[in-house]
This record gives sequence, structure tokens and C-alpha cells, in this order.
Amino acid sequence: MIEIDTGKPLDVVDITDQVELTLRESGVENGICLVYSLHTTTGLTVNEADGALINDILDLLQRIAPKGAGYQHDRGDGNAHAHLQATLLGNSVIIPVEMRRLALGTWQRILFFELDGPRRRSIFVRVLAD
Repeated sequence: MIEIDTGKPLDVVDITDQVELTLRESGVENGICLVYSLHTTTGLTVNEADGALINDILDLLQRIAPKGAGYQHDRGDGNAHAHLQATLLGNSVIIPVEMRRLALGTWQRILFFELDGPRRRSIFVRVLAD
């Protein structure tokens, strides 16, 4: 389990190094690594960890599902936009494992998106051998 304390209402954390540590501790040589968020207002994706690109992704999410757009769920928690944005991103990623390493491309990183923070978040990691 990876624990993260996010610092802002919208936050992006590169968790690649923590996932790789979990992989090393597992001892798995080849297989797959599942990374799964235990929250409904967060997302996970594999992409480049470039600040400008991350800002573009956050801007896109906010344009598609803006805060305070009259969603029914806002009558309760007021965070419907975060649930909708999380749905667009997805809550898990699966990465192949080859020779005890995540099979990521040159610029690929595992990015955790906080959409309703700041909060303490838990990310489940499971490594499965071939």
C-alpha cells in the first residue's frame, strides 16, 4: 500500500518510484503490476510527468467537468466534479513487469491525480508473477 498526503484541491503526484520499490520488495521477475486507487475522487494514468502537460490535463478535466455546474451530487457533498473527472481518468493502471522492472517507455511515469483534496490517500499495489 502506498500512502500519499496531497497538498492541494487539485494535485498530481508521480508515484513511479514508490511503485518500483513495491515491485523490488515483491521479488517478482516477470508478470504484471496493478496500481489501484481506493478513492472515488482520484485518478491514475501513465503519461509524461511534464509540468506543462500536467497543467493541460488538469485544464482539460476542469473544462469537461467544471466545478459547480449544477450536478445532482453537489446537493450532498459538493464534489460531483471530482467524481466525474476521476471517471474520465480511471482508477487503475496495469504495467508489465520484465526482468524485475516496470516496462515503461522512456517518458512514461505513473501519475496519481488528486481531484478533491487535500487529503490522505491510499493506493493499492499488487504484483503478480507469470
